[in-house]
Amino acid sequence: MRTVIFRTVAPYLTALMVLFSIFVLLRGHNEPGGGFIGGLIAASALAIFGIACGVASVRRAIVFHPMSIAGFGLLLGAVSALPSLFKKQPFMTSQWLEFKFFDVNVALSTPLFFDIGVYLVVVGAISSIALALEERESD
Repeated sequence: MRTVIFRTVAPYLTALMVLFSIFVLLRGHNEPGGGFIGGLIAASALAIFGIACGVASVRRAIVFHPMSIAGFGLLLGAVSALPSLFKKQPFMTSQWLEFKFFDVNVALSTPLFFDIGVYLVVVGAISSIALALEERESD
């Protein structure tokens, strides 16, 4: 199904889907969204791009191996739980860091980093599976 229209639209659709996945990721715990749903949307975008333009194009676009992305996400998720242990609080208790950046209050939290880790694990694992299936199908 590599029509000219699909190959032309796929990069733009992929970019929009990845942008939307980041929006869903940043919505966080209090509203529908988060790392898992955002990761599924991003992995779907990469799968669409792979179907349209080929697996080699996706591998060039994401730079790192998908399982390396998943491994880094797992590390980030695990590290996000450590600050609570250093403060002698229950495991995975939320920690917040607030600071000013150009007169804007920025609040960073450990749940945000955990969600980013989940996002990367899902993107890496699902993309790895999708790329392996697409490579197998093209043989």
